[in-house]
Amino acid sequence: MSFHTPVNQTTQNDAGRSDTLDLLPRYLDSLSLVERLHRLLLDVIKDEFERLAVLDINAVQALLLFNVGDNEVTAGELKTRGYYQGSNVSYNLKKLVENGYMHHARCEIDRRSVRVKLTESGQDVRRIVTELFARHAEGLVGKGVIEIDELDRINGALKRMERYWSEKIRYIY
Repeated sequence: MSFHTPVNQTTQNDAGRSDTLDLLPRYLDSLSLVERLHRLLLDVIKDEFERLAVLDINAVQALLLFNVGDNEVTAGELKTRGYYQGSNVSYNLKKLVENGYMHHARCEIDRRSVRVKLTESGQDVRRIVTELFARHAEGLVGKGVIEIDELDRINGALKRMERYWSEKIRYIY
């Protein structure tokens, strides 16, 4: 998805400056960057698994395993805890169980609920992704692409945007 600045949508502040013309392109650029970075992240993970000849798992599934880690969760918690961002969680969960990356069992208290956790193969995938991320983090800082304090500022800004959007979903504007 590409974001473009709408034409003729401006507001005037007290000084007569057009806030929308100054702000909107920057905001749309940020949205576009976040989207492209997520897609690139999936491509980076996919390339790593292709390089290692692990072809029975896709990047979304590998990232899900990485995010679940040592936790045992219900399928519903995968989304609420932020472990999975997609819309087809049941498909990916089914594939991960079929391919031996996740173990699932009915909850003894609520038989309708299924709890999942990583198998040893799932832990292996998690280690691969962890090592990939560690190499990239060290490379970014080591080659001067970004500094640690810049990462802290970016993370802080993105968390504030996340809170703002979450509030917009929960509450009326």
